[in-house]
Amino acid sequence: MDNKIHSTLLFSLLFFITHLANASSKDQCNQNDKKTLLKIKKSLNNPYHLASWDPKSDCCAWNSLECDDATVNRRVISLTIFSAQISGQIPPEVGDLPYLQKLVFRKITNLTGQIPHTITKLKYLRFLRLSWTNLTGPVPEFLSQLMDLAYLNLSFNYFSGSIPSSLSLLPKLEYLELSRNKLTGPIPELFRSFPGKAPDLFLSHNQLNGSIPKSLGKLDFYRIDLSHNKLKGDASMLFGTNKKTWTIDLSRNMFQFDISKVKVAKTVNLLDLNHNGITGSIPVQWTELSLQSFNVSYNRLCGPIPKGGQLQRDGAYAYLHNKCLCGAPLQRCK
Repeated sequence: MDNKIHSTLLFSLLFFITHLANASSKDQCNQNDKKTLLKIKKSLNNPYHLASWDPKSDCCAWNSLECDDATVNRRVISLTIFSAQISGQIPPEVGDLPYLQKLVFRKITNLTGQIPHTITKLKYLRFLRLSWTNLTGPVPEFLSQLMDLAYLNLSFNYFSGSIPSSLSLLPKLEYLELSRNKLTGPIPELFRSFPGKAPDLFLSHNQLNGSIPKSLGKLDFYRIDLSHNKLKGDASMLFGTNKKTWTIDLSRNMFQFDISKVKVAKTVNLLDLNHNGITGSIPVQWTELSLQSFNVSYNRLCGPIPKGGQLQRDGAYAYLHNKCLCGAPLQRCK
């Protein structure tokens, strides 16, 4: 009889421990984060895209987010909502996920409004991508408060106004893309003073105007794309053999400078200068470049095209509509 009681008690104890373990493992995510996520879902009108966000289940198992690796009380560190049928604005509650490191709203064409100020509460945010949406308004100055930010992409939106110079205060910024918006005004002079190394800079397809600040010549951009704007004047300061530039695209602007003595870093892989007012002759030094893409068409270049390297690889297309360029792949020089 005693053995029977002992066995029954042991079984009951094991059942209780197992039930307790299952209950604790059932929902490991932080409950405050869970409440915030449910508010975000409600604010977005409970879209089908977030159907897995069931209050009865562990939020760390929900789609579109990621928790840290802690065994208990796991915090949400990533929220990525991509290509969803969602209408509305970015919920201000995203600022109530205090451990968030990555925030993405991408390819959501019915997402409107402006970037909420509450985003400044995300002190650990490293990656912010709000692209291919219908966001409007200015690029907020308050983004400069996100001191851990390394990646910022606001491309393919309808942001207007000038580029805030305060973005140059971000000490860890490695990638800045504001292309495909309606931004106006010049490139900020303060962009010369990024605290770390110069970030990859993509500002194409806007309505930026004015001259490039000469002080930007002191920076070593790995990738820079200023194409499809209304920029003018001298851009030669962006070049230099002492730099480690990989791609440089200045096409479809109104730049005017003599390229004859411009030396390009041997690391350059893409060089696109088409549709400007650039003068002079192509330097022989450019034959030393391992170019995979090259275009100087629609300028005012003159003289013989140097032979060798990759300068003939893209054919006549790369040289069309210049004043008096000659030599292969164009007609023979007289």
